Amino acid sequence: MNGRSKVQTRAIADAIVEAVRRDERSVSRIEGYADGGWILIDLGNVIVHVFTPEQRTFYNIERLWSDVVTRQAQAP
Repeated sequence: MNGRSKVQTRAIADAIVEAVRRDERSVSRIEGYADGGWILIDLGNVIVHVFTPEQRTFYNIERLWSDVVTRQAQAP
């Protein structure tokens, strides 16, 4: 997912971590939070990537998964 700024990517990451912990699940690791351009949240079976638009364009990780069926998540 994208945040429009580093502040917004951190806020998104905080909300995800809070929701996971509220559900009594664990967060294995968080990388990139201090910089905020690309935050990776390892939830064990799920990896969450939160990018600024610039970082998403630069790294283009979607190309790694181009053969995989994708699903769009909707916020509740």
